[in-house]
Amino acid sequence: MRQRRLMNQINVVPYIDVMLVLLVIFMVTAPMIQQGTINVPSAGAGTPPPQSEAIFIEVKADGAYALRASNSGSSRPVRRDQLSTALKDALAKNPEQPFLVAADSKLDYQKVIDVLETARDAGVRKISLVTQSATSQK
Repeated sequence: MRQRRLMNQINVVPYIDVMLVLLVIFMVTAPMIQQGTINVPSAGAGTPPPQSEAIFIEVKADGAYALRASNSGSSRPVRRDQLSTALKDALAKNPEQPFLVAADSKLDYQKVIDVLETARDAGVRKISLVTQSATSQK
């Protein structure tokens, strides 16, 4: 009688099934994730700074900070004590890096000044405020 040999191969079909289920779950839940919106104040017409290479410093209505590169849609939450370090890291890569502060219109003015002061202390030379045109709010 012949002895039966064991197969020493890994069956990957169950792993593929699990990955397909996870893919479907992520595809269904991705559109449901809500992006935070910031209601920025309005201003008159002006020359907007180039937003193609700028980094946005978002200050939400509750005072939370986030950083967002202009070419990416998602923002990265940052604590107040980490903001200066994150700005210095961006300046280390590009000393002429422009920054745009997008603060909620209901936010206390002092919080915006605090962000501008933190950026100045970090060595930022190019910084602007994001506004909406007065006609787009009506």
